[in-house]
Amino acid sequence: MTVSTAPSPAVVAEPAFGLLLDVDGPIASPVSRTVAITSIGRDLAAMANRGIPVIFNTGRSDDFIARQVVPPLREAGLHAGAPVFTISEKGAVWAEVTPEGLGEIHLDEELRLPAALADDVRALVAERFSGHMFFDETKRAMISLEQRTDVANEDYLAVQPEFDAAAPALLEKHQVRDVRIDPTIISTDIEHDRLGKDLGAARALELLQARGISPQAWYTMGDSRTDYAMASWLHERGHQVSHVDVRPADGIPETAHPVLTSDTGAIHDDAGAEFLSRWARSLC
Repeated sequence: MTVSTAPSPAVVAEPAFGLLLDVDGPIASPVSRTVAITSIGRDLAAMANRGIPVIFNTGRSDDFIARQVVPPLREAGLHAGAPVFTISEKGAVWAEVTPEGLGEIHLDEELRLPAALADDVRALVAERFSGHMFFDETKRAMISLEQRTDVANEDYLAVQPEFDAAAPALLEKHQVRDVRIDPTIISTDIEHDRLGKDLGAARALELLQARGISPQAWYTMGDSRTDYAMASWLHERGHQVSHVDVRPADGIPETAHPVLTSDTGAIHDDAGAEFLSRWARSLC
């Protein structure tokens, strides 16, 4: 499809709200690992084109964003200059999102894990776990193992604890400190302990401040308890924020800010699509 040649949107210094969005779950299907619902790309592009900041705050790599998230935005007519960014690998990597793809990739080298450790984890997966998971070669700072798409989630989850139990020996071998092992429903991340959705929120504000953008309020969205950290970080710094939980079955923690869930009982990207459409309509 031809890249949109529409004029750049005017910068809105104080947009009505900003969006800080986890990707797996709310935006990309945890089953297909794609943006499977057409309205998601349409509504995100429509809001961004009207000056609403759209920031993906994700553990995914910049490569995943470029391959899976940018094309639906391009197809929906995202304008050049719209305030869209990705903060990938839980704050270690960031870039502007444009109709052509990603802009310059920035990496915090202090948060990158040693290549030798990654090599040993890759070898461990190949030797013992390749029937259920794969080594994510696109990560720049983290080390991630992900469920194969041809494996049932319950089968993957049955094996995941065995990998998680084997990983600490490799951290000890390489004398790596200040690192945590973070399992999710479809992956395990080995990451510097400074990484997290709160670091992503801090990067988001820095990116917007550089453009002179200060949203009047925020909506954050995620599918796990760790995603609450971005809303908590914003609230603690005086921002008005509501968090959308698209997988509330894990239990909604007590928070000092509002927590929203689907009125229809939808979860994952179905719930994400509901909220995005609602927010896009509010601008009309």
